[in-house]
Amino acid sequence: MQTPRTKISALLAAPEPMGDVRAKGWARTVRDSKKVLFIELNDGSSFGGLQVVVPAELEGFDELRKLTTGSAVEVVGDLVESPAKGQRFELSAKSVQVIGRADDSYPLQKKRHGFDFLRSIAHLRVRTNTFGAVFRIRSRLAQAVHEFFRERGFFYVHTPIITASDCEGAGEMFGVTTLDLANVPRTDAGAPRYDEDFFGQNTFLTVSGQLNAEAFAMGLSDVYTFGPTFRAENSNTSRHASEFWMIEPEMAWADLDDDADLAEAFVKYCLKAVLDDCAEDLAFFNQRIDKGLTQRLEGVVGAEFARVTYAEAVKLLEDSGQSFEYPVHFGANLQAEHERYLTEELLKKPTFVFDYPKEIKAFYMRRNDDGRTVAAMDLLVPKIGELIGGSQREERLDVLTQAIIELGQPMEHYEWYLDTRRFGTAPHAGFGLGFERLVMYATGMENIRDVIPFPRTPRNCRF
Repeated sequence: MQTPRTKISALLAAPEPMGDVRAKGWARTVRDSKKVLFIELNDGSSFGGLQVVVPAELEGFDELRKLTTGSAVEVVGDLVESPAKGQRFELSAKSVQVIGRADDSYPLQKKRHGFDFLRSIAHLRVRTNTFGAVFRIRSRLAQAVHEFFRERGFFYVHTPIITASDCEGAGEMFGVTTLDLANVPRTDAGAPRYDEDFFGQNTFLTVSGQLNAEAFAMGLSDVYTFGPTFRAENSNTSRHASEFWMIEPEMAWADLDDDADLAEAFVKYCLKAVLDDCAEDLAFFNQRIDKGLTQRLEGVVGAEFARVTYAEAVKLLEDSGQSFEYPVHFGANLQAEHERYLTEELLKKPTFVFDYPKEIKAFYMRRNDDGRTVAAMDLLVPKIGELIGGSQREERLDVLTQAIIELGQPMEHYEWYLDTRRFGTAPHAGFGLGFERLVMYATGMENIRDVIPFPRTPRNCRF
């Protein structure tokens, strides 16, 4: 019986040398010293690769000297102590089989490649140190999301990707249609005949699963959704993508303070999972990408988050004497420069900002008694600013109905949503966190295109 494959991560962590092991991976580097061949083998299971030592007397040695970087290789040999500095073990090869030879045009060579170039070969970049580390951390964070909510009794809900309503009221949505775009049926007024479309109405890719999650919270109490969302915003900034993933919990019987408590516990839990389980990858990011990364993450996990009202935050910024690119005044959206100054210079810790003016927040947020603010909260963190946005939801039917009218949206699209207020309404709250932003924060990467496997951005859907 053939010896089963052992992952390279397990071999590197082995307690002692062992004989007759089988490793499979891709050749990161190939170094020929004529009498011996050194292959750095990596299978993606760990940051570090395993050095394979191929002696000259091995059958087929001369052919192996032609081995190209990127080739898929299977090695059988003995795991032995390594005399080389910086590695405990190496694999002394008894047989080497080339499973898939990489063509000589393989674009990843032993040098530093720019992120712009690597985005152009997104199907291959996961083989590099940086992107292998990014996507191992992304995987760990995704697992932590589900672990956190499961431990707290939340139910995972798969909310629709196709919707007829605009949750945010922003209008920047991708249409979904089966109509023949070369011959669109139209009304006498020239409008598309959506009643002849697949769903019988105008439909879109969702920007949020929140409204559907709210409905489930009215039956299951504590739920969350974690899935892809879409926004047709023509933005090419480093923080925007057209397809991204959202984490959105909803809690019945909860107010804004409960919402903030959950958000704080959630962020700490996820970052601690990375600190505990991704030390090797974090060390790389801390050294090569963001030298303060580990210390900052540890600081967030150990901090007691600050809590201030929007009005207090504006006053702190106005009184700071700092000159901002965007003016600060009550009623203005806080920009990233304001959010970072609050958390990095003034309060020096992650900060919740509560009770925003109703004019700059979504229709579903609960109106406060002062008549000018809503029960909304944003979590701001050092370096990036806003990480989470949430609110207590407006549970009063009459107030919510009026908010939808003010938004100018077709009321028929929201009748089902209003039913959750007609039939046993209850206080509830929730938040949304863009998963890619969390990955960026945990890795120090500065462009959203570099933390999602195959980024979708304006005029870019190549892979």
